[in-house]
Amino acid sequence: MLHELLLALLGYTGDLIVDEREHRQSLGLPLPPDAPISDERAFKLAPDVSFIEPSERDLIERLITLGFYYRELDRFATKSRNLSWIRSPNLSPLERISELSKKKEEKPSVYRRAIANGIVEILSVYRSAVLHIEQKLLSESLPILATVTQGLNKFYVLLPPLYELILEIERNDIRGGQLLNLLHKRCHCGVPELQTCIQRLLWHGHQVMYNQLASWMVYGILQDQYGEFFIRRQEERDVDHGSSHADLSRRLSRLSTDDTSLTDWHLGFHICLDMLPEYIHMRVAESVLFAGKAIRVLRNPSTSFRFHDTASHQQMQRGPHKIQGFVGRFPFLKEPLVDSKLSGEELFPQSEADKIEAMLRDLKESSEFHKRSFECAVDSIRAIAAGHLWQLVVVRADLNGHLKALKDYFLLAKGDFFQCFLEESRQLMRLPPRQSTAEADLMVPFQLAALKTISEEDKYYSRVTLRMPSFGIPVKSSQVDLIKGKLNAAPPNVFSEMSLDGWDGIYLDYSIDWPLELFFTQEVLSKYCRVFRYLLRLKRTQMELDKSWASMMHQDHVEFSKHVNDSVNSSRPQKRRQYLKPAWRVREHMAFLIRNLQFYIQVDVIESQWNVLQARIQNSNDFTELVGYHQEYLSALISQSFLDIGSVSRILDSIMKLCLQFCWTVENQDGFANTAELEQITEEFNKKSNSLYTILRSSRLAGSQRAPFLRRFLLRLNFNSFFEATAKGVLNIVRSHPALPVLNQP
Repeated sequence: MLHELLLALLGYTGDLIVDEREHRQSLGLPLPPDAPISDERAFKLAPDVSFIEPSERDLIERLITLGFYYRELDRFATKSRNLSWIRSPNLSPLERISELSKKKEEKPSVYRRAIANGIVEILSVYRSAVLHIEQKLLSESLPILATVTQGLNKFYVLLPPLYELILEIERNDIRGGQLLNLLHKRCHCGVPELQTCIQRLLWHGHQVMYNQLASWMVYGILQDQYGEFFIRRQEERDVDHGSSHADLSRRLSRLSTDDTSLTDWHLGFHICLDMLPEYIHMRVAESVLFAGKAIRVLRNPSTSFRFHDTASHQQMQRGPHKIQGFVGRFPFLKEPLVDSKLSGEELFPQSEADKIEAMLRDLKESSEFHKRSFECAVDSIRAIAAGHLWQLVVVRADLNGHLKALKDYFLLAKGDFFQCFLEESRQLMRLPPRQSTAEADLMVPFQLAALKTISEEDKYYSRVTLRMPSFGIPVKSSQVDLIKGKLNAAPPNVFSEMSLDGWDGIYLDYSIDWPLELFFTQEVLSKYCRVFRYLLRLKRTQMELDKSWASMMHQDHVEFSKHVNDSVNSSRPQKRRQYLKPAWRVREHMAFLIRNLQFYIQVDVIESQWNVLQARIQNSNDFTELVGYHQEYLSALISQSFLDIGSVSRILDSIMKLCLQFCWTVENQDGFANTAELEQITEEFNKKSNSLYTILRSSRLAGSQRAPFLRRFLLRLNFNSFFEATAKGVLNIVRSHPALPVLNQP
């Protein structure tokens, strides 16, 4: 009986101790190895055993539950560690395929396999204890049941919780990071022996995680066959959230089709929150994601970048001063742009990979998971990857030169070029754009302005292309009437709804090569385009106001020269001047506001933020820091230019429309100006400009750090308290009939 008890303790039932699940089966066959884990203790004493005392029966019933736990744990470990479907030599190809398909349906798990290895270790200790008990029973002259009880007593605190653990794993199909979460929670218990066992299982699970981390952060390879790692391919998330393949393709098409590393960087990978262990902070997971993506980029440089480096040799000889500051900080980079045989080994040396691998090996060999040590190691690895990516983007790819080019063209730092372009295209822009040829029509004055103002030394101009939206912009009939000088009187609210004209859609396209596409994303370039459109409209408005003044003065001089010797009509020029003085005054107010706004944006906003960005670039050697600084730079440009405040931007748009409307109206008059139109424009401009001043001087804007130089702008506008005085009453004035406002500025 004792030997059958010992066999039952190792999961083998017989006549004395039976398995109720097997007994209930009609054929009485043993359970298959892939049968689900039983949720009820099935080992019982045979009901026909009558020679055992009730006290001994209770003791044996209690002992054989350990055998049941052992068998279920052993079945779980055997099923989780089953690799026969991989290396069975006698399977035909069709059988192997069927085995593989079955295994896929069962959702294998490397984390479960690792936990199963830990369970096998614990069960081996249990088997050794049973073997030791058998030896003691054989050596005793009178074997007693107490020997068995005394030898296995410590396993009552181990096997039942482990059985509950695997039962929960099977029921809820727990795997990957979720399994690590479960084990980490079970570690917090008051039983030292059980805590040691669970920590050992968690150690086995962490071995898998460290192997995946090493593959990802040393080689940039995602080893996650069964989707258990917290870094996941992006396509999987898109499918999970129901996004269409067309949408994904459209997003991928924005990037270079030749460089898969860029696709991987922007859209390739993401953090799977379901598989992220709770004890790993989101910031740490993002560092792991960044480090792996950076290593992928560094180990797989673009072939086009190698060619670019070779072609850049002469450019570097002509202007080495542009990168001298950066090279001085890294002496080993003798010629950063002449590396014609650029390879992954040069961008990411093997010594650095060995250093990262050594950090992960130290974590892997530790008997316990130390959160602080893990976070410090990940931060160090991230810093290494970010530093090498910084060298690639800033030093080798000449990031600062491209930033300067974007400032020159998108932020209108090359003022002479855009002044020339607007003058050359002025007559073209007086007509509505033709949807089919608008872009081609603009390229003529654009290239002509480049020939006049841009030198051959500017190697970035070839990357800039002028664009018009392909869908075209509908032109309102009122716009055509305006250009022809036939604008009819309209209520004041019409002006805020009219677009400036069809040429508002002009934008620039900038050609970006690898690896700068890591830095200049489509989102970044769209922000540059947004600021460019705003600045170009502002500059165009300022130019039209200047041209209108020149036109009015020319007409005045022509009129004066006609009648200077005519005694009959000698007073006509003087009367005309008196009649046109209100128009001159309004034009001066418009030009005053536009000039100060232009100066504020170009000098107080763009130049000051550019200097801040340059100082940060000089003091940084981390790619992620650089990306953050550049995002802050763009955000500051947009916020301090009021592009993100709907009320202000709408008022500014209305003011620019009124200015252009004024210019076109005045220039197209044959003789005296149209009084009704002039009064209407004057009144509307007066309201809009005072509304703008009232909003900008509010404590929400002027009193905050959002726009630190706004007070200077307000001081320039209100240097003689004129705006402040007129803003108090103009906004609420309701006129019974149009009348020309008195704008005598003290």
